[in-house]
Amino acid sequence: MTTVAAYAAPRAKAPLERTTIERRPVGEFDILIDIKFAGICHSDIHQARDGWGEGIFPMVPGHEIAGIVAETGSGVTRFKVGDRVGVGCMVDSCGQCDACLMGREQHCAEGNTQTYNALDRSGEPTYGGYSTHLVVTEKFAVSIPEGIALDEAAPLLCAGITTYSPLKRWGAGPGKKVAVVGLGGLGHMAVKIAHALGAEVTVLSQSLRKKDDGLKLGADHYYATSDPKTFEELAGTFDVILSTVSAPLDFGAYLGLLRTEGTLVNVGAPEEPISLNLFSLILGNRSIAGSAIGGIKETQEMLDFCAVHGLGAEIEVIEASQVNEAYERVLASDVRYRFVIDTATI
Repeated sequence: MTTVAAYAAPRAKAPLERTTIERRPVGEFDILIDIKFAGICHSDIHQARDGWGEGIFPMVPGHEIAGIVAETGSGVTRFKVGDRVGVGCMVDSCGQCDACLMGREQHCAEGNTQTYNALDRSGEPTYGGYSTHLVVTEKFAVSIPEGIALDEAAPLLCAGITTYSPLKRWGAGPGKKVAVVGLGGLGHMAVKIAHALGAEVTVLSQSLRKKDDGLKLGADHYYATSDPKTFEELAGTFDVILSTVSAPLDFGAYLGLLRTEGTLVNVGAPEEPISLNLFSLILGNRSIAGSAIGGIKETQEMLDFCAVHGLGAEIEVIEASQVNEAYERVLASDVRYRFVIDTATI
């Protein structure tokens, strides 16, 4: 075991503090990653504060990890020391179920092993990227192309794949009209990716405060959802609506913005249950769906796509000691658009 520095929440809702954790020895098919940057995702806050259920504490959050391979096991074939690599929301799966065999490890029948706030297959808790080093099986690491800076790449390991996967699955591309609900950490990447895929992109945000940003990021249109006229003007417009917000929505109103057979896809996860009048779906043969990250192969595809199109996250790099302040700023929507921890400051 190796002792490394980290930032952890000692208990639910407690401020994160500097500590040390143990990383397992590098096994035959493992790589040791010298973490350079770790993105702060809203889901880190949900979990550190028990918003999605009881967590495992102490908790080291972080599933947007970018770094350099520092050591490889004797059986590793995909990476060598010095390679630029990333790790996202999961670090293992059974590898044998239908989902895993189809490259959809996120839907592993036995449950994938989350990068943090989970138990690994030996029953030990997993610790995330708010740390200096990580040991992971090579199968769950991806290559970060040279065309993307490591700090801008880190958020792609969650925000990038979380939005790329549904946009691809539901056919965002030339001739399609896509709406993105919310222009935050997820939403800003959804706009960039949908635009690069060739879709006509509209941002639906509570206000017009970020309109200039949205248009610069690739949106063709920008509307305020606080204005009731928006829902009248845009009724029946979109092929796909991608909701990136974790606040409850008036789903009936948003479903009314879809074309016949359009789909509202949720990647944001509100802590509260939703209610829905099914006539919102029946009339117009509309659908409501959810999407969870992507498999390892698709994550690599997303990174390669972003490199080709020059896409990285819009970031604010912080020192590790600023993480608690960053959490409060995320909750206040005071970041454009993703905080990234420089792990050299841990």
